[in-house]
Amino acid sequence: MNILLSFIHTLLISFVELVYLFGVIMAVGVVLGILERYSNSFLISAFGPRGVMFTAWIGTPIHEIGHLIQCFIWGHRVTRVKFLQFNSPAGILGFVEHQYNRNSWYQQAGNFFIGLGPIFSGIGSLILCMYFLVPETYKAFVKEIKLHVTLEKIDFTFIRIITGAILAIGKNLFTLENLINPLFWIFLIVGISISSHIALSKADIEGAAKGLLTIYFILLLFNVIAAVFKLNSYGMIVKIAEFNAYVLAFSSIALFFFAVALVVSIVLFYIKKQIR
Repeated sequence: MNILLSFIHTLLISFVELVYLFGVIMAVGVVLGILERYSNSFLISAFGPRGVMFTAWIGTPIHEIGHLIQCFIWGHRVTRVKFLQFNSPAGILGFVEHQYNRNSWYQQAGNFFIGLGPIFSGIGSLILCMYFLVPETYKAFVKEIKLHVTLEKIDFTFIRIITGAILAIGKNLFTLENLINPLFWIFLIVGISISSHIALSKADIEGAAKGLLTIYFILLLFNVIAAVFKLNSYGMIVKIAEFNAYVLAFSSIALFFFAVALVVSIVLFYIKKQIR
């Protein structure tokens, strides 16, 4: 009976650790997916199915590059890549097809990160564009992170982290100096385009789920070994998970541009409606 209770406890601890490690990035993916559906629905209502092409020419290649980079990192063999296509009967804008060794736990776990690749490439691209195109806004963004992001246990302070970073971006982006700067408008167009295609497709989510299951079993095995050697595995995982504070902070730039993209799509929808 004690062995059974101990095993159930290990199962639960492993699940909690999984949430600590990846719950934030998965939550970000869900929120981005919801915002993308609303934004695209307004564009499609205004301009038809090709309405998403306004942003796809930049956003889709960045999305697929995210998958591609993670394939290389996790040892998957890439068999076919399409960074952007306009005439797919199924409406698929791009794809990365890959194969992996099902006997390799490393490559199986990699499915999770490959599925989430567009979030990493999208946020990374937004930060790079901010750094080169609107450096003063980038400095304010980094300053906000340094002031309010600490490697402490995350509780409801994540709301302050996100709102603070978003306000810092908005306040320092829409300045008079930027409004008369051509680079600002380039950044705005690129930012909206990238953020509009960060969200994961159904295939991305299914692939990530496979990897997440493997990661759970790896955590479970780790916890069983830790129990045998009387190691504090939970403390170690929580310590690693503290970096989720930075994941939240950097995700705020994608959330900001998704909000901008949503507003723009709504405005275009109503303008088109009035013209009709």
